[in-house]
Amino acid sequence: MQPNVFATPLKFLSLLTMEIGTKQNVSEEILLKAFNHMMLAKAMADIYEENRNVTKYVHSTSRGHEAIQLATAYQLTKEDWVSPYYRDESLLLGIGFEPYRMMLQLLAKADDPFSGGRSYYSHPSSLEEHLPKIIHQSSATGMQAIPTTGVAQGIKYIQEFNLKTYEKNPVVVCSFGDNSVTEGEVSEAFQFAALHQLPIIFLIQDNEWGISVTKEEARTSDAYDFAAGFVGLNRMRVDGTDFVASFEGMKKAVDFVRTERKPMLVCAKTVLIGHHTSGVRREFYRDEEDLANHRAQDPGNILRNRLIEDGISQDLLKQIEKKARLEAEQAFQKAIAAEDPKAETVENHVFAPTPITEEVGEREPKGQEKIVMVDAAIHAIQELMWKHPEALLYGQDVGERIGGVFREAVTLGAKFGNKRVFNTAIQEAYIIGSTVGMSAVGLKPIVEVQFADYIYPGINQLITEISKSNYLSNGKFPVSNIIRVPIGAYGGGGPYHSGSVESILANIKGIKIAYPSNAADFKGLLKAAYYDPNPVIMLEHKGLYWSKVPGTEDAKTIEPAEDYILPLGKGNIILEANPSETEKGRTMLIITYGMGVYWAKEAAKNFPGNVEVIDLRTLIPLDEKLVFERAKLHGKCLVLTEEQLNNSFAEAFAHRISKNCFRYLDAPVEAMGSLNLPAVPINLILEKEMLPNAEKVSKKIEEMLTN
Repeated sequence: MQPNVFATPLKFLSLLTMEIGTKQNVSEEILLKAFNHMMLAKAMADIYEENRNVTKYVHSTSRGHEAIQLATAYQLTKEDWVSPYYRDESLLLGIGFEPYRMMLQLLAKADDPFSGGRSYYSHPSSLEEHLPKIIHQSSATGMQAIPTTGVAQGIKYIQEFNLKTYEKNPVVVCSFGDNSVTEGEVSEAFQFAALHQLPIIFLIQDNEWGISVTKEEARTSDAYDFAAGFVGLNRMRVDGTDFVASFEGMKKAVDFVRTERKPMLVCAKTVLIGHHTSGVRREFYRDEEDLANHRAQDPGNILRNRLIEDGISQDLLKQIEKKARLEAEQAFQKAIAAEDPKAETVENHVFAPTPITEEVGEREPKGQEKIVMVDAAIHAIQELMWKHPEALLYGQDVGERIGGVFREAVTLGAKFGNKRVFNTAIQEAYIIGSTVGMSAVGLKPIVEVQFADYIYPGINQLITEISKSNYLSNGKFPVSNIIRVPIGAYGGGGPYHSGSVESILANIKGIKIAYPSNAADFKGLLKAAYYDPNPVIMLEHKGLYWSKVPGTEDAKTIEPAEDYILPLGKGNIILEANPSETEKGRTMLIITYGMGVYWAKEAAKNFPGNVEVIDLRTLIPLDEKLVFERAKLHGKCLVLTEEQLNNSFAEAFAHRISKNCFRYLDAPVEAMGSLNLPAVPINLILEKEMLPNAEKVSKKIEEMLTN
């Protein structure tokens, strides 16, 4: 029998290189329990295959992977966390989910305990008190690695600051297939877990297939050898088809992580007996020889033979198999009869309800001086972190050494220490995606992407994991985070430090977006974002941080009091038109945000009383009520943005205004933005030519008022 070997530490080497015991270490009770679960998994897979006209939604089964999955499940407690992947149905059986409840998800029924009929089979999420906890699981291979490592990161933080007491040290398990290890985001998770010594097990189930792609086509090594480069990540191999070997291996792995609080990778060799999925069938791409080789290592047969060798009667095993089939059949019929979701529930849980709905606190305390926007953010975060030990800040260069490249986090590292304010590697995906796990364990991560231009590596986590978490977990796992993103062009920042990305972000359903234009709004919105249970992106214009751009002095405001909170989704009329001019039909409305506020205000000086300006302040949620009311009043509207215009948020909003206010308009709603170029040029002459400014806006106002 193949030994299980840790790469490190040395003090465990002698323990882990010894031969695995059998009868002495794995009880007959556990072996029979595992056999029963394997027969259940087999019966379920067979029933799904026999009823393809009923099991119409795509699904995968665990056939060939049962041993390692059950061996893992049996180690876990109610305070542990596990992220199963789409083939982990046996793991779910092992931790306590009955076939009936799993089949409710298979058939997308209303009482599906994981997603309420919204997601695929074996895509769980669970907060059930007596079971291990499971964050929302997506289909994107390997993408659970970062959120799950975020869970481990969060647990380490909680224990370091004594925010919660556990009965046992929690262990986090992240399970995935072998071909997902080639994803770059998996390496980001390995790197962070190894660097920070997090209590997580990466369980790699290696059946040597990635749909139709063989291991020879996909990789240079298996996960065990691949992980050797991540110093500090302990490693183990195990025969994932042999339940006894798997049980002993996973017990040692879990005991090690529970005791030593260090990460472990387990590479379990398995076989694929079933289809890749119900839609991508084995006969499409596998020959009989390959299938026969895999079937010869069926974990159920291996365990059956083992039990017979140990003196268990074949009659008992046949009875267990027969009973499992009957249980699965009854569960299947019951699931078929269960109710489907009601159509009217389809929009439930896009967002979790927020407690912040009204503007509260003192916006302009007497005797206070004006502050710049960057200080408003620092002060808001400082006040929140003093008050809430669950708040922490991390990202590139935000630590004590410089406090952000724009000094947007300066002093925070010195005040709160390097466990609450700290630098990360250049890992935008990890910075963003880890907030899923941090939020799940009750923390409030505030993270930063250094420039909007560099948010793209994190977009996958935003879309695949963060935006869908609350919706696909049926409301169990909203991701409560703040993602700070310096944005915008000024002063020759050039093509990779000047971009605007709000249109891309606004197309991601399930996230909120704030875009403040002054210090008071910034502080109030940041406070609202903190208390909002949903993900909030704070777009922070670099040119407004210090009011260094001519014409942006008004970005400085009196600092609001600590209790000031400004709800998301409340626009503000920052310049009103003269009512008498409006009555004569000689006014227009500009709807804008960010730097556009200052272009609009400056341009409006040339048309006193004829221009009204709304600062949206947040893009999602959007204050359509205010905009539509004022658009109907004025009859002429311009939506102004810094972004390249074509296919932008501004263009889409202009269309929405037209559609909703058409009968009240005197002219088409127009949109104005930057030239449609792939990047902002670094040369100041070219930059100026590309971007809107007050002069260009003034010309557009004149054109609209005179036509």
